[in-house]
Amino acid sequence: MHVTIIGTGNMARGIGSRALAGGHDVTVVGKDEARAEEAAATLREQGGPGSVGTALDADPVGGDVVVLAVYYPDARAAVERHAGELAGKVVVDITNPVNETVDALVVPPDSSATRELGRLAEGARIVKAFNTTFARTLVAGEVAGQPLDVFIAGDDEEARETVAELARDGGLNPIDAGGEERARELEALGLLHMQLQQRLGTGYASAVKVIA
Repeated sequence: MHVTIIGTGNMARGIGSRALAGGHDVTVVGKDEARAEEAAATLREQGGPGSVGTALDADPVGGDVVVLAVYYPDARAAVERHAGELAGKVVVDITNPVNETVDALVVPPDSSATRELGRLAEGARIVKAFNTTFARTLVAGEVAGQPLDVFIAGDDEEARETVAELARDGGLNPIDAGGEERARELEALGLLHMQLQQRLGTGYASAVKVIA
């Protein structure tokens, strides 16, 4: 499949590396050409059977899957800008909508970033995923010899399976968490995982793992 990643930062590169490793083609979308090309060059160096291209934020959004690999405010802006183009597409929301001090969620208590983004782009098939995984671990695809768990939530079952396929192809372990109502809980889990980093001294190199 063709994966369009909006964003040029570490998470964009981490998810892009897994998509390429799985044989998928990637387009990196940046606010300026230099940042997009830099991210694409990093992905090419990491290798993989998929191809890498670039686009600008002002360009139309293509691809089978669109990944919002930016902070929540930027994700809102991107969805508002491209709302019409996202209709019918699988859109992956990786955001944890945290405040500036990273100790609370900023969305209403009965909502989630995924739900709020869905309201901005009616017709988009929005799925929450990758919000509990850190960029450093995504590049490797594992922690301590264990593949990363990718929790997936959304009301569109086919869209959830598409994201699961993307994760599985990249050597990750997808876990279907159910409908969109689970997105809020995944965001709380993402916040907790970030909060634990200093206490554990893991330097954003840890993973949330279900063992059964």
